[in-house]
This record gives sequence, C-alpha cells and structure tokens, in this order.
Amino acid sequence: MSNPDSFIDEVSEEVRRERLYVLLRRYGWIGIVLVLLIVGGAAAYEWRQSRITAAAQARGDALLAAQAEPEAETRIAELRELVQAQPGAVVPALFLAAEQAALGEGTAAVATLDALAANGDVPEIYRDLAALKSVLIEADRTPQDRLLALEALSVPGAPFRMLALEQIALIRLSMGDREPALEQLRAILEDAESSADLRDRAASLMVALGETPETVAGAPATQ
Repeated sequence: MSNPDSFIDEVSEEVRRERLYVLLRRYGWIGIVLVLLIVGGAAAYEWRQSRITAAAQARGDALLAAQAEPEAETRIAELRELVQAQPGAVVPALFLAAEQAALGEGTAAVATLDALAANGDVPEIYRDLAALKSVLIEADRTPQDRLLALEALSVPGAPFRMLALEQIALIRLSMGDREPALEQLRAILEDAESSADLRDRAASLMVALGETPETVAGAPATQ
C-alpha cells in the first residue's frame, strides 16, 4: 500500500474515533443512567424479597409460638391476634377455629371459619374448605341451614363436592329422610370423582341401612 493510502486510512480512523468520542460525550450519560437503574432495580428487588421472607418467617414463628402455649385460652388469644393482624391468613384462622371448637366454643369457631370463607382475597379452594369445616360444626344452626350451605359446596366443579355430598347424606339420615340419603349415597358410588375411601364409607353406610349397594364402575361390591 502506498503512503498516500496509508495516510488516508489513518485520517479516516482518526475521524471515526473523534466521532465516537463526540457521541460518548453527548449520549454517554444515558448508558450510565441505564446501568444505575438496572443495578438499583436489582438491589431494590432483593431488599423487597428479603423483607417478604423475613415477614413470613416472623409469622411462622408467631404461629408456632402460639401453638406451643400449654393453655388453650392462651393459644386462642394469641391465634386470634394473628388472625386479626392477617385477615386473609388461612392457616392461623383454621388453627384458631380448631382450638375454639375443641374448647366447646362452637359459635366462635363458626364465626372464624365463616369470616375466612367470605374473604374474597382468599383463594377459592381455601374459602370452600373453611365453609365445609364450618358446616361440620353444628353450633346453633338447624339441619336445614347446614343443608343449604352444603348444597352450595356440592355443585359440579366444587373442590370438596364429594365430601359435601357425604355430609348431605348424613344430615338427611339424622333428619329421618332415609330415601334422599340413600340417593346421595348411590350418587357417591356412581361418581367417578369419588375416592376409594369415600366409596367404601358410602357402601358401608348403605349396608348398615339394610341396603345392598349396586356394583358400579370403580366401586367394589359390598358383601
């Protein structure tokens, strides 16, 4: 390559370098800002996650401490504080209702479970679980009231539909409605969603009532 060509290349390279420096001086701050935003955002995210983790650990420790109390009244008082501080917390509410029911405070246990079941911020499966547990506590409700609540839990697609059907059959029997109860038990035996244990319970109850369950797909015949 001749010297003139080499000189032209050097000048061109210098011009490109100078243009790059101009661009960096003019727009380089944008890159710096972007880097700072990325680093700052990552730091803020990690800080937030650490706070969430710490808060969850604190709630777990408080729940374990409440459960470890030797006196039922103290356990209930501490669990009630946790529930009041976290209205949508499922586990503390279920533990509180269980303690209240065990102490004979059926009405209070029902109120605790009904509040959880009515909380729209709680996932549906836990609301239905609370509603089912509430129905299992007789408290001051009539069988008709309990049946009405169970009907809502036994609609197709409901997560605890089969257990609700079983409870409907038991309440029907307690009311002396033998045929409607047997109809519910047959429905349990014939439903593909029924578990083996649930089918066994339904079949055993039918035998106790003097009926012989029909052999259906997936359900063993009871001798």
